[in-house]
Amino acid sequence: MSSLGRLRAQIDADWRSFTRRRTAVFFTFFFPVILIVIFGALVRTDPTGGGLFAEPAAYYVPGYLAVVVLFTPFSRLGSEVARHREGNRFEKLATTPLSRAEWLGSQTVVNAAIIGLASLLILVLVVVLTGAEIVYSPLVVLYVFVGVVCFCGIGAMIGSYTDSQDGAVAASNALGLPLLFLSETFVPLEQLPDWFEPVVALSPLTYFARGVRAVTYPEAAAGTAGVAGVDPALGNLAVLAALAVLGFALGARSIPRTD
Repeated sequence: MSSLGRLRAQIDADWRSFTRRRTAVFFTFFFPVILIVIFGALVRTDPTGGGLFAEPAAYYVPGYLAVVVLFTPFSRLGSEVARHREGNRFEKLATTPLSRAEWLGSQTVVNAAIIGLASLLILVLVVVLTGAEIVYSPLVVLYVFVGVVCFCGIGAMIGSYTDSQDGAVAASNALGLPLLFLSETFVPLEQLPDWFEPVVALSPLTYFARGVRAVTYPEAAAGTAGVAGVDPALGNLAVLAALAVLGFALGARSIPRTD
């Protein structure tokens, strides 16, 4: 069987595995919906005020998308790799032609499909519930896919270096929560201390948030990914793509051959 054939077969198996877990399917879509309802429709933004959620509703679109782009790969890949390790499945996988990169690639494709559907739902709800006026662009789809590749790689590393599924879930939350709120998603950079700006620049999610904001809400002050004269939408995408390649490579390399 060719590499493409192995990849297709593994994608089909991974998709069936996900859809059989009804609880996982439900909360993948339910969690971001609740977040939008609470912060977008109930708390609401106050562009004339100050503090948290003081920006127009369109400003927070990258943050809502980041919930699924970040947490779904972290939790699914982290727990999946840990579960395979506990069941000695990688030892069995090593006896097949399927490589670690192909296995991670199939997981990434399935996650991209799931997160793509969830992102579409999020965009619809943000517009309907918050009245956000956003620009629609195919670049958003590309940002979501590249972000999924990046965080699937990191999720694989989390599952590879923790000692159990519980440890993987805990590590995913411990890493994901700070990234979610400290990567120019919900909290603008000017509300953070000056000394913290270099830390923000280290987060891959920062470039996702800056880029999606530059695409969907051009009026916002988006970063240029440190490249003067470069369109923020393309500059941040280039940085995120480079980090995605690195993250995927390290994630595939971290997956154990045997346990």
